[in-house]
Amino acid sequence: MIEGGGYAKEMRPFFSFIPRPLRLGVFLSAVAVILYVTLAPNQDVPGSEMFWDKAAHSIAFGLLVVIGLLMSTHRRWVVAAAVLALGIAIEIAQGLMPYGRQGDWRDALADAIGVGVGVIVWAIARRFKPR
Repeated sequence: MIEGGGYAKEMRPFFSFIPRPLRLGVFLSAVAVILYVTLAPNQDVPGSEMFWDKAAHSIAFGLLVVIGLLMSTHRRWVVAAAVLALGIAIEIAQGLMPYGRQGDWRDALADAIGVGVGVIVWAIARRFKPR
């Protein structure tokens, strides 16, 4: 709610000049890349043996939430919760898959840290958006 008892206005996306279907396509493309990298068999993913796996999770989900927030008209917490839920669902799927993947709660934690950092980066970027 806004001052005076009215309802909050719909949030304008950062890239509001881009048509909504294209913004949605950009976000879904980013989701598709993350799904491929996280669910493809280990031998098919370049760099899957990286020693900095947790940092890669944080960076990927931080970027995904920033893209989602920049493209979305939904409330910040809805986008962040959806991206975090995606990360948790991926870890569950990895635990159930026979492709050399393993679900790991530490990866889900790294995803959550990335989402948190991404929301902070987005909030800072919003402060510098011209009005």
